[in-house]
Amino acid sequence: MTRIDRIDVRTERREELVDVSSRVAEAVRDAGVRDGHALVFCPHTTAGVTINENADPDVVTDILEALRRAVPRDAGYRHVEGNADAHVKASLMGSSVTIPVGDGRLVLGTWQAVYFAEFDGPRSRKLLVTTFSG
Repeated sequence: MTRIDRIDVRTERREELVDVSSRVAEAVRDAGVRDGHALVFCPHTTAGVTINENADPDVVTDILEALRRAVPRDAGYRHVEGNADAHVKASLMGSSVTIPVGDGRLVLGTWQAVYFAEFDGPRSRKLLVTTFSG
């Protein structure tokens, strides 16, 4: 059984990580998958998805700061829309994650969360969650 669900995400800042773990878990529950996988896909070229720590908010701040240092906003890019750094950061972050599902729940580590990664906000965005059983 395969099912695709949409999660709408509204971002408030140009760059931010939004914890969407509970919404991904809800999509898995709604799909009725007991054991399988959930593929979380971001269909945007200036945003991404990642899994990282959710216990200490400084981790999210550190990730965003490290990306800003590695890929500065005004570094003389050729892309004329003014968001070239967002494209690079999204490529570094990645457009999907796959999470095991066991007993109807996401199988994440103790401190892990699923994050939508915005690099060109604020915007209305979406994630697609494809659940696979078996």
